[in-house]
Amino acid sequence: MTLIVRTRARAVETLSLDSPHNRNALSAALVGELADALTDAGKDTGVRAIVLTHTGNTFSAGADLKDLPPPDALVALLRQIIELPKPVVARVTGHVRAGGLGLLAACDIAAAATDATFAFTEVRVGVAPAVISLPLLPRTNPRALTRYYLTGERFDAAEAQATGLLTTCADDVDAALVPILEGLRRSAPDALAETKRLLTARVLEAFDRDAADLTALSARLFSSPQAREGMTAFLERRDPAWVV
Repeated sequence: MTLIVRTRARAVETLSLDSPHNRNALSAALVGELADALTDAGKDTGVRAIVLTHTGNTFSAGADLKDLPPPDALVALLRQIIELPKPVVARVTGHVRAGGLGLLAACDIAAAATDATFAFTEVRVGVAPAVISLPLLPRTNPRALTRYYLTGERFDAAEAQATGLLTTCADDVDAALVPILEGLRRSAPDALAETKRLLTARVLEAFDRDAADLTALSARLFSSPQAREGMTAFLERRDPAWVV
């Protein structure tokens, strides 16, 4: 079963997460297939930019609790998006949770519909937004991020833009993307690659410094008793034991 749909229009390659049965959760299979699609687009001289989007009403619900990808695989995917020599633009028309927010933060530009919603739900299932912090912390408002990391609250697209998670939000996200994609089409490929390198240097410093520690933290938390209780409660649609 294909989990990534590839289309192209005027040198813009669109990669759509296509696993709506589990709300485009980041399974080992989806992460691997997305990495392959990004590699192909990165090497293709006919591709000027990449749009990362989704089918269904959810961009990504985060890690697939039934088929968890290895933490180092998610690190590699996020780094691949950041290091790709072509701009990657996220297009969101639905909801984004947990690990899906890491994908947004890794993208160079992120646009969402105004009715999209966002939440760092990790703390509510007994883990932490560890690996996805690698692109998130350098690119977002730390005060706003603190609130949503610690509470797991849902927030809207306007707030996501204010925190730096989104570049823009609009009622019609495709209309909002028209000038952005036209600008990328008019930009020289080598100039785009070098400009992206300037913009991502600080993010990659975080990967070099913290990736090993955060990968170890993620693995430790996901194997903890609290995580087992949190994931079981989530799958059983009940509150975990620690809720007061």
